[in-house]
Amino acid sequence: MRIALTGSGGLIGQALARSLRGDGHDVVRFVRRPVAAPDEAAWDPGRGYVDPAGLDGCAAVVHLAGAGVGDRRWTEAYKKEIRDSRINGTRAIARAIAAQDRPPAVFVSGSAIGYYGDTGDRPVDEDAPAGSGFLPELCVEWEAAAAPAREAGVRTVLARTGLVVAAHGGAWGKLFPIFRAGIGGRLGNGRQYWSYISLHDEIAALRHLIDTPGLDGPVNLTAPEPLTNREVTAAMGRVLRRPTLFSVPAPVLRVVLGEFAQDVLGSQRVRPARLLESGFAFRHPGIDEAIRAALAGEHP
Repeated sequence: MRIALTGSGGLIGQALARSLRGDGHDVVRFVRRPVAAPDEAAWDPGRGYVDPAGLDGCAAVVHLAGAGVGDRRWTEAYKKEIRDSRINGTRAIARAIAAQDRPPAVFVSGSAIGYYGDTGDRPVDEDAPAGSGFLPELCVEWEAAAAPAREAGVRTVLARTGLVVAAHGGAWGKLFPIFRAGIGGRLGNGRQYWSYISLHDEIAALRHLIDTPGLDGPVNLTAPEPLTNREVTAAMGRVLRRPTLFSVPAPVLRVVLGEFAQDVLGSQRVRPARLLESGFAFRHPGIDEAIRAALAGEHP
């Protein structure tokens, strides 16, 4: 297939492009800088511009672009950048898809389990309502921006991704050096649930979304059983063979991270009901194997 991809420079985008090309698919990477290679096409999400030639002949479009949520402290200016990068980018791609004479069969648009907000000990799946706060409200608008593609008759899947377990890149990539140094530990009281997924399973799941006609709307991309931060901390120490005696008190996290701390300390017990119902098989359902896969650099 010919597949268009935004966010190809990120952790997930790079791995997805590598996996698709490894199986002989033609990947067109949309870039915001000047086009410099035959496999690239131009777009400018701020202006709403997408080069329509880059979408010609594409069977699928995977949209993963957006400013990193945990990359910087949440000033009002950076929160606006996070919001604009997701909503404007998604709207631009969705409208460009809708304008195609022969639109792709499927549009996989990135989203996040931040949609659900703090769920405490309560398990939630795709039928749960949105939470409250910056991230849930962002996710609601982000997903709504994909509407033009759906209204044009394109199967539109909203990939609500959890914490991706990877040794390099993403939020988890920042944890590995700390735990390797023997100074890792629980965050806050450690009772908050973390809904994780190995990088291998994240890529395999995205490809499953492309290839499974019955999947439409929101789909959670998380491992089958979320774990508490305390359990994840113990697993990191166990796999890396390092002590996990340290902890970061909640007040310290709030000083260091500002508003983002409430999401780090919040609990999200998210289950991938629709992914499991569609027959997806996880390669790394458990946290120990997900951590080992990250250390080995495993990807599909």
